[in-house]
Amino acid sequence: QVQLVESGGGLVQAGDSLRLSCAASGRTTSGYAMGWFRQAPGKEREFVAAIRGWSGDSTNYADSVKGRFTISRDNAKNTLYLQMNSLKPEDTAVYYCAARSTRAVRTTANEYDYWGQGTQVTVSS
Repeated sequence: QVQLVESGGGLVQAGDSLRLSCAASGRTTSGYAMGWFRQAPGKEREFVAAIRGWSGDSTNYADSVKGRFTISRDNAKNTLYLQMNSLKPEDTAVYYCAARSTRAVRTTANEYDYWGQGTQVTVSS
């Protein structure tokens, strides 16, 4: 089993930056593809970004965050990151970390095996 714990959320103003972290425990996730999803009130959970297992040499981003968000991983620390720059009010949501037990990047939530509890990000205008 893999446990995922997100941190780094908060209340910021439009244009600010935040860095989310996702600490994994239970087993190493080096070979796992990892992703970030978000869910705003009244909306379905949506894909944000994903990174390939092991080398992390392949990433994928939602069009809405491309150029503003960067996903990365530190396998030595078993930790996933999401650097969010130029935040907008429409980025307000609960952000979830997810892991799938193969290395290939995927963008749909039902292809991920493990989920964190989420961290709230609120961007004021």
